[in-house]
Amino acid sequence: MEHKIKYLFLLLILGFQGCDYFEMRGFVAAYETVDERFDQSIKWNESHPFKTISIYSEDYKIYAMGDAHLGTADNLNIFLHSAKNDHALAAVMVGDMSTGSVENYQFLQQNIPDPDSLLTFQLVGNHDLYFHGWLQFYKMFGSGIYYFTVKTPSAKDLYICLDSGGGTLGEKQFEWLNKLLQNHRNKYRHCVIFSHVNIFRIRNTLSANPYPGEVMALAQLCLEYNISMVINGHDHIQNVEQFGPTTFITMDALQDGLDNAGYTIISNVGNRLSYKNVNFN
Repeated sequence: MEHKIKYLFLLLILGFQGCDYFEMRGFVAAYETVDERFDQSIKWNESHPFKTISIYSEDYKIYAMGDAHLGTADNLNIFLHSAKNDHALAAVMVGDMSTGSVENYQFLQQNIPDPDSLLTFQLVGNHDLYFHGWLQFYKMFGSGIYYFTVKTPSAKDLYICLDSGGGTLGEKQFEWLNKLLQNHRNKYRHCVIFSHVNIFRIRNTLSANPYPGEVMALAQLCLEYNISMVINGHDHIQNVEQFGPTTFITMDALQDGLDNAGYTIISNVGNRLSYKNVNFN
C-alpha cells in the first residue's frame, strides 16, 4: 500500500510539472478518442455549412489567441475589445479556454461576443477535454474540425481549424486534411492552419505531446501544399520557426496574471500575408 501511495504521489508531481493545471481525470480515465470527436464534428458539418466571409477590400485582419484558462477574463476582454476596435474579420481561439467543467464552459460562453459584433471560431485544447469537456464543447460550439474562407475582390484564402486536443490528429482527421488540401488548396491564395498542440516543442511537458511520425507527415503536407502559416498554442511561450514556405507560430498564453500574456494578429495587405505577435507587457 505504501508503494502505491508513493507511486501516486510521483504521478501527481509529474503532472504538475507537465502542465500548469493538473486534472486527475487525465490519469484515471480516457478522453473520447480523436476519431470519435472527428465523426461527431463531420456529422455537425453536414448540417452547418462552412463559413465564407466576403469583403470589399483586399486588406483584412484576423486575431488569434489561446490558453486563456478562464477563471477570470481580463486579458480575454482586452483581446476581444482590441479585435473589435481594429475591425478584425474574426477571432480564432485555439483551445485551452476552459478546464472542461460545466461551470467553466458556462463562464466561457458568457464571455464570447455575439457573432454580429465579432465572429469567433473555437478549437479544442487538451484542457477543454477534461471532465468530459468535449460534451460541453460540442453542445455549445459544435464541430471542432472545420474550415472557413475569406473572399476578397481578387482571391480567396483558406483557414483550417483542427482538433489536436489529445495530442494527435488521428488517422481520420489527417486523411480529411490531406484530401482537403489535395482537392482544394489550388483554389486559394493563402492557407493557414490553426490547431492547439504546437508542432515544434520548446518546453518539455507530459501533456498532449504530438507523435514524431505525425509531425513529420504534417511538415511534409505544409511543404507540398505551400501552407502559409501554422498557428498553435499549448506551450504558453511564444516561438516562431520557418520550415520551407511555412511559418510555424506558437503563441503566448492569454491567461490572466502571466508576465508574457499575448496574442497574434494575422494581416493580409494586398497579396501579402503577415503576422504580428502582441505582448501585453
